[in-house]
Amino acid sequence: MNERIFHVLEFSKIKQQLIDQAASSLGKEKARSLAPSTDLEEVVKWQDETDEAFHVIRLNGNVPLGGIFDIKPSVKRAVIGGVLTTHECLDIASTIYGGKQLKQFLEQIEDLEIPIIHRFTDQIVPLNELEREIKSCIDDHGHMMDGASDKLRSLRSKIRTNENKIRDRLENVTRTKSKMLSDSIITIRNDRYVLPVKAEYRSAIGGIVHDQSSSGATLFMEPQSVVELNNDLSSTKVEEKREIERLLKELSIRIAADESFLLQNAEVLAILDFIFARAKLSHQMKASRPKMNDLGRIKMKQARHPLIPSEEVVANDIELGTDYTAIVITGPNTGGKTVTLKMVGLCTLMAQSGLQIPALDGCELAVFSNVFADIGDEQSIEQSLSTFSSHMTNIVDILQGFDEQSLLLFDELGAGTDPQEGAALAMSILDHVIQVGARVIATTHYPELKAYGYNRKGVTNASVEFDIQTLKPTYRLLIGVPGRSNAFEISKRLGLDPLIIENAKSQVGTDSRSVENMIASLETTRRKAETDYKEAEDLLIEAEQLKRDLEQQWQKFEQQRQSLYKKAEEKAEKALEKAREEAELIVADLRNMRTESEWKEHEWIEAKKLLDEAQPDLSKKETKQTSNNFDENKAKELKPGDEVKLLTLDQKGTIIEQSGKNEFQVQVGIMKLKAKRKDLLFIRREEPKVEKPLATVRGAHYHVKPELDLRGERYEDALQQLEKYIDDSLLAGYNKVSIIHGKGTGALRKGVRDFARKHSRIRSARDGEMNEGGLGVTVLELK
Repeated sequence: MNERIFHVLEFSKIKQQLIDQAASSLGKEKARSLAPSTDLEEVVKWQDETDEAFHVIRLNGNVPLGGIFDIKPSVKRAVIGGVLTTHECLDIASTIYGGKQLKQFLEQIEDLEIPIIHRFTDQIVPLNELEREIKSCIDDHGHMMDGASDKLRSLRSKIRTNENKIRDRLENVTRTKSKMLSDSIITIRNDRYVLPVKAEYRSAIGGIVHDQSSSGATLFMEPQSVVELNNDLSSTKVEEKREIERLLKELSIRIAADESFLLQNAEVLAILDFIFARAKLSHQMKASRPKMNDLGRIKMKQARHPLIPSEEVVANDIELGTDYTAIVITGPNTGGKTVTLKMVGLCTLMAQSGLQIPALDGCELAVFSNVFADIGDEQSIEQSLSTFSSHMTNIVDILQGFDEQSLLLFDELGAGTDPQEGAALAMSILDHVIQVGARVIATTHYPELKAYGYNRKGVTNASVEFDIQTLKPTYRLLIGVPGRSNAFEISKRLGLDPLIIENAKSQVGTDSRSVENMIASLETTRRKAETDYKEAEDLLIEAEQLKRDLEQQWQKFEQQRQSLYKKAEEKAEKALEKAREEAELIVADLRNMRTESEWKEHEWIEAKKLLDEAQPDLSKKETKQTSNNFDENKAKELKPGDEVKLLTLDQKGTIIEQSGKNEFQVQVGIMKLKAKRKDLLFIRREEPKVEKPLATVRGAHYHVKPELDLRGERYEDALQQLEKYIDDSLLAGYNKVSIIHGKGTGALRKGVRDFARKHSRIRSARDGEMNEGGLGVTVLELK
């Protein structure tokens, strides 16, 4: 693209904003060379880079890009044998460190997929050893440190010793001969320590004169007593300088050895800084990524001119290249027509340069082979060119260089000459451009072009809105509606005599009045459509809010219903628990006074089992039945005794009998009621129980062992187990059983003996024989 388009569309101002966003001189240099690409793949790749960086900045706020310098000239000088300065070496170490910091920061990001940026960071080589060598010799201020070498440390120590000696001798002179001095200070001239001596005392002090004041009254003299010390100090400083140069030469050679890695790091850091500069500019502009195409299609929603402040700019929708390839914009001066042209052109250049554009998400832009623009008054007095001539010169150049892949922007096409001839010329130029297939946006004042879009395929009219009430443009672009001439309305509001206005209207041609009436009708229809759309949008928002409120209320109702069910179940559980505790107390009392004929242990077990089964199971959550399961349950044949769920009451019950074809009598708690088959959900069916007789032969087929091991049990638990075991042993028909309690403290053994004495069905209790377990076992004989 030619440089003129960058000047006309003010692309250089966008580049300057991008340069300001770059953190390093490397990134700024890349930003200065920013230029649009005409290759779709390359543009998409640039947009991908910017988009990844934008998401990194959006989530992390900032990226560490500090401490990076343009080290390429220094590295190249080191390669050809040059000795770098301490500051150059320090910049190289700082750049190595900055690259490592950026690499580490970007590698730690796990919430985002940034493959392109990671491919760049993978190329950064962490030259830790070189960085360490430089920083071990040079401090943060660029001074060679004493510890850079043993020789330098020794020379620096000698320098400090000599300086102290010189100062001591000169301070002695200032004390003893202060009247001969202009001031009692020690200063330096020609790198040697001197004193300010009054000219008349030159001979009294003696020594070497290095300088004098402008008046000649003061001489800066080096007393004879410190001449040798100053000579020694100068000699040592020369050696220090040579040692520093030697160290810098070694570092330069070391830097030259890593030339390829250093230059690679510098290039990668420059690219990353450039990418993140583009992302930061997008963040500042509140821009979005455009979808790129090579079909000449433009579609921008609420697009803004990137150089107009956000509090002043008016956003507009632009669409071109789908239903029409040309837009003719009409409207008043200062209404925003030229701004629209520049906005489309500038956003196109930005997108083709990898920059995001100030518009809403979902925008789309094309990659053009060239962008041409004829905007502004380029009248030249020196070249004796009129406004029309200057415009036509540019248009001729454009028409000679454009093709079907070009975007053409014409401002006030055909202006500056006879209106009829200018209008005809403008229509002819547009016809030619449209025939070639280029995309074109043109602005005009000519009324003949207002109907141009209605008579040409692929062309649409547009206008910038003007508020008759305030007599000001609104800067809104209206696609599909040509602009009206508001001269009569404006003149009327400004107070022009109505008779004059009516006379003027009578002189306007019939065709012109028809066009104006058509435009007025279109504007009325548009305003009504906008009003209807706004009302529909408000109703939609209200309906959506009502839907959300109803969903929240229904959810709250469901939570309250579940809470009530849970409270009822918890209340029932507590009642059952209380009944169980009371029943166990009663049974305990009965056991203490029962006889064989009064109590059957298996009856107690069965009663307790029934009580446990009556307890509600709170751990089971209510689950939703799928439609398939529901249909299967509906089709299942119900029989008396089946457990079902009554859907109308959300309660469980049992089928008593079938009272009709599709009607059943159901027992729900203490209630009996009738229900339809469709309201019943099958749960389970009790299988018929096969009664298994207890052992009829004493000791046969019974699960009780002839011994009970109580070792490790708590005292109370052991006695409860013993009591149940004796009952089971009696039912099994055992005559003798062994109770294993261990020796321990003897408490459990004593408890077993006491239990045996009180039990009516135990005949005797004795300690076990040696082969039976001895004192750790008690043998009980049963009646």
